[in-house]
Amino acid sequence: MINCIKCATELPDGANFCSNCGFPVGSLRVCRSCQDCGASLSAIDKFCSQCGKAVRVIKSADENPFVAKESKASNNAIPKMIPIEGGQFLMGGAAANCPVRLTSFKLAETPVTQKQYSNVMGQNPSKLQGDDKPVEMVNWCEAIIYCNILSTMQNLTPCYSIGSVTDLRTFDAASPVWKRISCNFLSNGYRLPTEAEWEFAARGGAKCDPYQFAGSSDINKVAWYGENSDITTHVVGTKAPNSLGLFDMCGNVMEWCWDYFAQDFPAVPQTNPHGPQIGNMHIKRGGSWLDDHQQCTVFFRSASTPSGKSSSLGFRICQSAPAVQI
Repeated sequence: MINCIKCATELPDGANFCSNCGFPVGSLRVCRSCQDCGASLSAIDKFCSQCGKAVRVIKSADENPFVAKESKASNNAIPKMIPIEGGQFLMGGAAANCPVRLTSFKLAETPVTQKQYSNVMGQNPSKLQGDDKPVEMVNWCEAIIYCNILSTMQNLTPCYSIGSVTDLRTFDAASPVWKRISCNFLSNGYRLPTEAEWEFAARGGAKCDPYQFAGSSDINKVAWYGENSDITTHVVGTKAPNSLGLFDMCGNVMEWCWDYFAQDFPAVPQTNPHGPQIGNMHIKRGGSWLDDHQQCTVFFRSASTPSGKSSSLGFRICQSAPAVQI
């Protein structure tokens, strides 16, 4: 016999949950500890049942999906770029595949963190604060501006322009002038990934890992999502990376892509697609800390207006391979 550590009810050895209070026991035990009074709490408690304070600290075994491990990402002031070798893959879910060929590119190891964003933009707009957490509350236009400024800081050629202007800070996100933005994919500067580049990288590149989520079929190993996030973002790189060394491709925050949204993929094979020429919304990929597991797959697509902001939405930067036309 075993005893529930929360209510002391005697339970059979094979029990996974207490029949009296529902607390996880045995091999599934998940224990939150109140920082103020030390009371043991269940995995779903948001406030201490003893003192009423909000639960802020989690203590548990290594296999507990609710516990953040130490970050394995570099977390430098400038995002670390991972080379992605080009190749071919079937883009999209089984019901709507599109054969796509991509040339090589680089993708950031993690979503842009609050420290990385502040280093370039001089401010941190995030609602869920933490230097090494993903930046959020950033609209598509601000992500574009970040890319251009970082490119200039690194003595690289900015990818984005409106007419001949590359300093886009003076243009309001709601302005129709953003419809005129162009991306020079030959530039060596930073940019947002295309939707195809994002999915290709999330799925492990040319190897095309056979997983629903980026790096595993077990979402708890690779993603902070609605069931394990404790209703917040987490430090990047605390879940396992995918086979390319990319962290947080699924969960934590959704990520802006360059493309305008189209309901369906083209019916014919594509080479380095950039999405529709016109549109009203831009693609978001990857799912977030508040989404369910279906919204965190490598196939799930959603979109927002370029001025849209959310505490569940950030971005990751990309670079074209040198001297490659895409």
